Formats: sequence, C-alpha cells, structure tokens
Amino acid sequence: MESYLRKWCLVSVLVLLLGLGFKAKADPQVPCYFIFGDSLVDNGNNNRLISLARADYFPYGIDLGRPTGRFSNGKTTVDEIAALLGFDNYIPAYSSVSGQQIMQGVNYASAAAGIREETGQQLGQRITFSGQVENYKNTVSQVVEILGDENSAADYLSKCIYSVGLGSNDYLNNYFMPNFYSTSRQYTPEQYADDLISRYTNQLNALYNYGARKFALVGVGAIGCSPNALATGSPDGTTCVERINSANRIFNSRLKSMVQQLNNYHPDAKFTYINAYGVFQDIIANPSSYGFSVTNAACCGVGRNQGQLTCLPGESPCPNRDEFVFWDAFHPTDRANTLIAQRSYNAQSSDDVYPIDISTLAQL
Repeated sequence: MESYLRKWCLVSVLVLLLGLGFKAKADPQVPCYFIFGDSLVDNGNNNRLISLARADYFPYGIDLGRPTGRFSNGKTTVDEIAALLGFDNYIPAYSSVSGQQIMQGVNYASAAAGIREETGQQLGQRITFSGQVENYKNTVSQVVEILGDENSAADYLSKCIYSVGLGSNDYLNNYFMPNFYSTSRQYTPEQYADDLISRYTNQLNALYNYGARKFALVGVGAIGCSPNALATGSPDGTTCVERINSANRIFNSRLKSMVQQLNNYHPDAKFTYINAYGVFQDIIANPSSYGFSVTNAACCGVGRNQGQLTCLPGESPCPNRDEFVFWDAFHPTDRANTLIAQRSYNAQSSDDVYPIDISTLAQL
C-alpha cells in the first residue's frame, strides 16, 4: 500500500510539472487579421516591386535581426496588435503568403500607396488601396476553396478584424507635392478630404461585400511633425507644420463621421476609428512621460536633423533607438509603434478611439 501511494504521488507530481511546463496556448481572440495600408504597416509587399519606396536593406529591421521590408528598426503597429490579439506570428505579407497561412489573415499594405490611384506614382510601383482590395478578393476565393462553400467562408470572415490605415500618402506624396500633382490647385483642404472619404467609403463597401464585418480605421498621423516636415517646412526645425497638420485633422474629422454613418448603414457590421493623430501628438507633447528624449530628429537618414531622406543603405543608425520617436524621416521607431498599438488595442482615453477600441471589437 505504501509503495502504491509513493507511485501515485510521483505520478501526480510529474503530471503537475508537465502541466506547468507545457501549458496549451490560448487561441487568438479572432480567427484572422487582415491589414490594408501604406509604409507604416507594409511588411514586405514592396520588396519585389520596382520602387523607391522599399525598406528591404540594412539598417531597416536592425532590431528584428534582418531587413524585412518594414519601414522601422523593428515592429510596426500591426505587428504589436497581432501579438495583443494572441497570434503566435506576425501576419504574413500578401506577396509571400501561401496555402493555409491565409486563414490567420494577410497583410496587403504597400509603401507609397494611397486612396487615390495616382498617389505615390513618382516613387514607382505600389499597390493602391483599390489594388489591395482586389488582392483581398483573391484571398476570399482561396478561403472559400479551403472551407468548401461560401456560407462557411462568410461566417469565418465575419469574425476577423480588418485594419485599414490609408491617407498619409495622399497628403505627403500628392496634395503637398505641387511639382508632381495638381490636387492642391484643384481642391481646398476640405474638398480634398471629401474626395478621399468618398473613395475610401467605396473601397470599404467592397470589403463589406466580400465578408468584412469588423473594421478598425486608423486616422492619418500628425505628418506636419515628422522630421521631413520639420526639415523642409518648419522655420526653426522644431515647430510642427500647421498647414499640413490642419489638413490631416480635416481628413480625420471626416473619417470619424464616416465611421458613424457606416455603423448606421451596416447594422450587422462594426466600424471604429483609431485616433493615431491624437496619440502621436500626446507622445510628442509629453515625450519624457513615455521615455523619449528626441522628437524632432530621426534615428537615421540624411539632411537637416536626418529628416530629409529615409535611411541610406548600410548607414549606421543611432544606438539609443528607444529614445527616438522617429526612426527615419517619416516613420516611427519600434517603441513608438508599440505605444500607439497598445493604445489602439486598449484605449487609455476616450479620445483614443471612437466608439470602441480593438480589444472590444475583437469580442463582438
């Protein structure tokens, strides 16, 4: 009897230890995560394009161990959001995804892409918003094939989150580039925002018609505070360029209103607005609160405050990257991206999102 008890105790301890060491990982909060956007979230789709808008070279990706096509020293906001949602891996780029991988989502984002078709064309090839939507339609066909019928695919896709963040290039690489584009002569900032929102709405409705039901729409950031804007348009190199930020705020206001209209128009879907502009402005206004010491210069690049061009191939970036808000002339560092993502996922303020944050969206 004593021998039996000893064996039973030993088995119980082994089971407990195994249980502690090999816990089953919980499933992600949503079955899949689809991403549409520009260089802020591109994770390699432009690597195979004939384009100046590429980041598949060192020092990009220095803190990931290699360049991946991300315009950052490390992660982008959607990489962090994917982790917060419980995914084991980053969402794969459309250019490299295959087979069953698509069932956890796809990243369609393309550097230099805009809502308007011509946006970014001076930089070469890019996949516009409409092109990204077409690529998503191809993915839906594959999901239908994998699951066996359209109803099963529709049910599956309705549970996924769709992150859309476009519009930055429609200002950076269109409206505020009069030598290449005529839009600033054709439209007032209000008219231009209305035009962008009209086109944006059409593409969102196309995504809705192909199964999307949970939308997180990311507003345009404070582009007038980027090192590039400071280097080229700020008199003292530190004051944000208001004419750019003012136009960005008009677009964001229209985008927020569009969210309310779409929620009314599609009662079986949920749209939410992510106030990236507000979060970013908070970080820039209170850098020490977030552990940053440099807000008006880039960690790598050339020109005034390293803000006129993106990182050059082989360039040695600053060693104290976590102290910088900006990695290059336009894009945040890994650490800034992480902070923006965390407040998008779990809002710290009622101003961060409208009407709900991404963690709440995932639970619907």
